[in-house]
Amino acid sequence: MSLTLSKKAQAVKPSSTLAITAKAKELKAQGIDVVGFGAGEPDFNTPDNICNAAIEAIKSGFTKYTPASGTVELKEAISKKFKEFNGLDYKPNQIVISNGGKHSLTNVFTCILNPGDEVIIPAPYWLSYPEMVKLADGVPVTILAKKENQYKVTVEELESVFTDKTKAIVLNTPSNPTGMLYTKEELEKIAAFAVEKDIYVVSDEMYENLVYGEQKHISIAGLNDEIYKRTITVSGLAKSYSMTGWRIGYTGSSEEIAKLMGSVQSHATSNPNSIAQKAAVEALNGPQDAVVAMRKEFDERRKYMFERITNMPLVSVIEPKGAFYCFIDVADVVKKSYKGEVVKTAARMAEILIQDYNVAVVPCEDFGVEAHIRLSYAISIEQIKKGLDRIETFIKELQ
Repeated sequence: MSLTLSKKAQAVKPSSTLAITAKAKELKAQGIDVVGFGAGEPDFNTPDNICNAAIEAIKSGFTKYTPASGTVELKEAISKKFKEFNGLDYKPNQIVISNGGKHSLTNVFTCILNPGDEVIIPAPYWLSYPEMVKLADGVPVTILAKKENQYKVTVEELESVFTDKTKAIVLNTPSNPTGMLYTKEELEKIAAFAVEKDIYVVSDEMYENLVYGEQKHISIAGLNDEIYKRTITVSGLAKSYSMTGWRIGYTGSSEEIAKLMGSVQSHATSNPNSIAQKAAVEALNGPQDAVVAMRKEFDERRKYMFERITNMPLVSVIEPKGAFYCFIDVADVVKKSYKGEVVKTAARMAEILIQDYNVAVVPCEDFGVEAHIRLSYAISIEQIKKGLDRIETFIKELQ
């Protein structure tokens, strides 16, 4: 018998967003003036009080194993946050703390899916969802939400792909990559559908603190007792507190699911980083001024980027209501020619931009849609202006 490798692992697509970010960093290291719009992380430093809590944890020797699903102290802080911010009653034994939101989602799919179970994933989606489902032996079933409905899925669309194998729906609000936010009325309809069909809702609320304008973030699990029972709420500290590298994510779910996830995690990683857990307690219980300040700065960048793109030829964008992305329709761009060659795809557009204009953007084929790109405004306003100038120059040179 010859040596072989896992077919499941070989089928996994590498993250195109991380690849693009790495390419931009590589060019910058060579001294090239690159503007990177790929970043899925805030450009702010982690607030000082959070960093100081981590330093104190190290000095005091809090550097050993913790309980597999996280410390009681952090679970209590998360339980309090769920109650006060989300209006959700998750007791500490319903909370599992993991090594980032990706780890939390991986735990969820591992614990709710059996081979062949289907998970409905509305597109545009965060590119990791289908890969996570497949790694858990599930079957991702994608459905394209319409631009005229702000890229949000409707119950009629969910109904069209529902089968007797459907186990769950993934809901992401605010959305990566679109920045869209589901309203209470839209969530109520999806909740009624999930209850009627008796399926899970995996609610990814990682960007819950980054909501702009009059609309508010609403957690679907808080709508009624029946949807609460069927929802696994997923969040973390990466985006709200500029703690992407600290790797702290968490879930709120039924006690039964939480116990399963804790058991799986005990074999996979032992526990989340002890020092990062101490920092997370300070993040949640300490002053929230930095969160407010970051959100205000993101809002200013959002307004600027949206206005600039709206005024560009050949592209269109719907105003984002949350997160820190603009999701841009480039269908008219890819029909044009650049140096005698039809652009054809968003991926090719991204290649041209980084090679000839030193701008890194994320093409969204891996997000389940064609002819769209994602721009992050988690970079300085000066970089945003410079990068958009370059993109506009590229568009105007098309024939």
